[in-house]
Amino acid sequence: MQHTLDALDAWRELPIKQQPSWPDSAKVELVSAELASLPPLVFAGEVDDMRYRLGQAAAGNAFLLQGGDCAETFAGATADQIRNRIKTILQMAVVLTYGASMPVVKMGRMAGQFAKPRSSDSETRGDVTLPAFRGEIVNGFDFTEESRTADPSRLLKAYHTAASTLNLIRAFTQGGFADLREVHSWNKGFAANPANKKYEQMAVEIDRAVKFMEAAGADFEELKRVDFFTGHEGLLMDYERPMTRIDSRTGDPYDTSAHFIWVGERTRELDGAHIDFVSKIRNPIGVKLGPTTTPETALALIDKLDPEREPGRLTFITRMGAGKIREALPPLLEAVKASGAQPLWVTDPMHGNGFATPTGYKTRRFDDVVDEVRGFFEAHRAVGTHPGGIHVELTGDDVTECLGGSEAIDEAGLATRYESLCDPRLNHMQSLELAFLVAEELEKR
Repeated sequence: MQHTLDALDAWRELPIKQQPSWPDSAKVELVSAELASLPPLVFAGEVDDMRYRLGQAAAGNAFLLQGGDCAETFAGATADQIRNRIKTILQMAVVLTYGASMPVVKMGRMAGQFAKPRSSDSETRGDVTLPAFRGEIVNGFDFTEESRTADPSRLLKAYHTAASTLNLIRAFTQGGFADLREVHSWNKGFAANPANKKYEQMAVEIDRAVKFMEAAGADFEELKRVDFFTGHEGLLMDYERPMTRIDSRTGDPYDTSAHFIWVGERTRELDGAHIDFVSKIRNPIGVKLGPTTTPETALALIDKLDPEREPGRLTFITRMGAGKIREALPPLLEAVKASGAQPLWVTDPMHGNGFATPTGYKTRRFDDVVDEVRGFFEAHRAVGTHPGGIHVELTGDDVTECLGGSEAIDEAGLATRYESLCDPRLNHMQSLELAFLVAEELEKR
């Protein structure tokens, strides 16, 4: 899959969406050159390892859990918040591993999720119109002209924030924090809460399994460490392209900003810049598919992004909405199955279920999230394909951004701790509850 740098840059001549209007193009070029000279954030061997594991999941022999912020903030990259997010994902992974009876590939929507697509290039409040907030890698959230002006120096701030986040991720996941016994003890506390009594039986079963492993002499030194990968939407080309390097071993280009890069629903045109760019890098690639996706589009994306049908190369992340998934997903599964291709199918039960409350909060109902997950599993069971993973916007903190769950957050409660700058996230308790519910679905497979 070797490509010259000229071929890698063919996207520059193609239509492109969701890019900021930089006021100073010369400064962007200087920043791009500096980014290109900085060390990679991830390494080609790690990317290859992840591709192999995603191939296992596509074949039905593993399950992908991806979780993290809607849009990361620079201020949110604290040790406590990063630890809490990793802790939540690790807790979910233990439950899913038990339910699936197979390895769970753990990926954070972290260390790079700084850019956000927007439905409009501008935002108007009263008689003032300013550029839309595109994530902290581009501009600020405050509604002032100074804050909303795109600033190329933020690209470098994003790189350094991602680097420090990755440093902590590696420390937490390799230094004993991820010990299976410790992570499971956190889940026992969750299940002991009277509000979560219905999950206690599974927690007891997992506890018995862990004790059996100890008694049988399992190597818990090995189980103190986990492999943890990172992924984000490859949206901002002034960041992704300078972070792309030619691997000295193979001559192949790798986007070293993350192990996994996905293209969103708004930028996945077959003849557009984003799809062309990701078609030429060696990273495993994800593509978001909404409810209007046709079988023809899905098959064309496979031909463009995975012409060699390489296991783990392509992931389809479906975001249909709870009310649409049972009708919209099966035709795609059937067409792809009939073609002989085997992408990894992952559900994103968050993005198709958003709405605004009368008080102006963007939110989602936990019950809708759960219903879309169930619809995803039902569709795969009906077609005979593998439900391979789940992609969730979550935080390890006790925010109040999504309605419902065992804490019964209502519309009045949203104001208590609503902290997201973009979309609402599941909090720590809701994330764990979702993991137990998904584990129940995995047990039915």
